[in-house]
Amino acid sequence: MKSHMAMRPGIPSLVVMLLAASLLTPAVHAGDKKDKPKAAGPQTVDSGSFGVFVKGQRVVTETFNIEQSNGINIIKSQLKETSGAEAATQKSEMRIAANGDLLQYDWSQSSGSSLTVLPNNDFLIEKITPAGAGKPAEKPFLMPTASSILDNNFFVQREVLVWRYLQADCEPNGGDLRCQKGPAQFGVLVPQDQSSASVRLELVGKEKVAIHGAERGLLRLTLKGENFEWSLWVDDQNQFKLMRVSIPADDTEVVRD
Repeated sequence: MKSHMAMRPGIPSLVVMLLAASLLTPAVHAGDKKDKPKAAGPQTVDSGSFGVFVKGQRVVTETFNIEQSNGINIIKSQLKETSGAEAATQKSEMRIAANGDLLQYDWSQSSGSSLTVLPNNDFLIEKITPAGAGKPAEKPFLMPTASSILDNNFFVQREVLVWRYLQADCEPNGGDLRCQKGPAQFGVLVPQDQSSASVRLELVGKEKVAIHGAERGLLRLTLKGENFEWSLWVDDQNQFKLMRVSIPADDTEVVRD
C-alpha cells in the first residue's frame, strides 16, 4: 500500500499505563499457597477504528485492537484503502512485556512482503522478507529493547506512545495533569523505513475540539521529529484514548470513528 502521508517516524511501543490504569497486570494477592491462581483471560484495553482523511476525503481505515493477556500487551492493527476494486491492506501486531520491552513486532502487506523486529541480546534486529523472489535480509539496530515502534501510518501505535509519555512524565494534580517542563524524548524504530529516529512529545493542555460535529474537551499533545510536527488529542475522561490527529503538512486528519 502506498503511504498517503510522508514516511515519517511513527510512534511505537506499549507499556503499563499506570495513569489511566488501563494496562495494569492484575495483582495476585497473598493467600493460601496451595491455591493455584487462575490465569487471567485476555482483557481488551481499546478497540475501534480510525478514519484517515486527506484533503477531506477518506482514503484509509485503520481497524485496531489492544489487549492484555498474561502480562503481555498485544496491539493489532489493519490498514485498508477505501478505494479500488481490490484495496491493498497492511497488518501489524506488536507484543510488549509488562516492563515495556518489545517482545516482537510483525508487519505484512497484501503484496506479500513482510518484516519482523525481535530482541537481539540487548538490542533489536529487523528481518525483512520482500515480495516475490527477493532475498531476505537482516538489519541490526543499536537500540534498547524498550524503544518504541512507530511504523508508517499505524496511528494506534501513536496512542501507545502517548500512554507511555503520560505514565512516565506526568502525574495527576487536582484533577489535571502536571508534566515535566519541556518535551520528553523517545527513541523510535520505523520498521517499514528500516530506520530509527528521535521524537519529542509534549502536553499542550486542554482545549475544545470538534469530533463528528460535536465539541469536546480533549487534551492536546504535540509530537515532533526532525522533519514533522503533529497535533494529537486524547480523551482524559476515557482512559486517554486517541481521538484525533492533525498533520497540517500533509493536509491530513485522522479521526476515531
